[in-house]
Amino acid sequence: MLKNYLKIAWKVLLRRRFFTFISLFGISFTLMVLMVVTSLFDHVFGPQMPEREMNRLLFVNIMRKQLDNGHTQSGPPSYHFLNRHVRTLETPENVSVNSVFVTVNSYVNNRKLALDLKFTDQAFWEILDFNFLEGRAFGQQETDNASRVAVINQSTRDKYFGSGEAVGQTIEVDQVKYRVIGVVEDVPVLRLHSYADVWVPVTLRSKDFNKADLNGEYFATIKARQSADIPKIKEEYAQMMHQVELSHPEKGIKLYSFPDSVLESFARNFLGNGRENKTAFLYGILALVAFLFMLLPAINLVNINISRILERSSEIGVRKAFGASSATIIGQFLIENIFLTLLGGLLGFVLSALVLELINDSGLITYADLSLNLRVFGWGLLLCLVFGLLSGVYPAFKMSRLQPVEALKGGTK
Repeated sequence: MLKNYLKIAWKVLLRRRFFTFISLFGISFTLMVLMVVTSLFDHVFGPQMPEREMNRLLFVNIMRKQLDNGHTQSGPPSYHFLNRHVRTLETPENVSVNSVFVTVNSYVNNRKLALDLKFTDQAFWEILDFNFLEGRAFGQQETDNASRVAVINQSTRDKYFGSGEAVGQTIEVDQVKYRVIGVVEDVPVLRLHSYADVWVPVTLRSKDFNKADLNGEYFATIKARQSADIPKIKEEYAQMMHQVELSHPEKGIKLYSFPDSVLESFARNFLGNGRENKTAFLYGILALVAFLFMLLPAINLVNINISRILERSSEIGVRKAFGASSATIIGQFLIENIFLTLLGGLLGFVLSALVLELINDSGLITYADLSLNLRVFGWGLLLCLVFGLLSGVYPAFKMSRLQPVEALKGGTK
């Protein structure tokens, strides 16, 4: 039966090619936009290299102080706070303290390069899963000794050494010479906690270690032993923050800092004033925006479907006269509409791949690697089905309610 329905659907699409073109264009364009946005969302918040095990990772990137007069101060935490209070947490498997990347200058053959430099510890390389093209990461001894060694990304290697080997070579960054010991694949700039062009030992910045202020220029990356430990880490962190707040010399001050996933951090800082976890609210907004974006083309497709189905009212009348139930009629038209939607979705996937490739090549997002991976493909397939149901249920239900005599007369009522 399903095979016959699909054959009928194909014949109907070929019969009214203009309506089919309009329908496919609306579906493919809508899904293309949604797929590009979904790919961008996955690129920022999903499990991507080197932050592959996102279900075990938490990040501390904001310290917010609320004063008695109502004013607030917020920014990245200090090394002193992260090293003294966060690194010593007992529940995590590992904790890394690394700096916010800073843009510095370098020169190659009298040509100025702007490179983003990040200071990291040895745990940074244990927690994150970088893909090394050459060499290795710096170890604990090199970190303790504040050795002038560096890991660089692929683009920086190409700018300095072309296709030649970089390990063992020297680069000069911000008027400091470093020996290259490793080369990694480019990390997109949207992965703020791991992105840089050059990574060097954090101990080269030891002047920041003894600054007792709570705010500074550092992040913490926390890795849980297993995903089930995430709530325990958050609970231990909350208890630690309570003790820090009690011991703070300024009485009445309120401190807000949380170990969050990337998505939780985004929702908290942009929707929750840095205090409340608004992840569920963010998901609600995204779902509402996607629904509204799909609603207009769905309404247009509903009208086209009604026009197409009205042409087949005689067919519906004959089938109902021979005992076909309303459920059977609804099922047939839903299958036809989902078939049309999947065709539009296939075209939408092709257009999405082309647009994503254009974005990657444009340089709008540094080192962007947007793609249609399995997660994005799964969301696209789900959106196709939702789109097909939204635009197909009402026309199918409307026509299935026709009486056989009315349908044979053309269903004009």
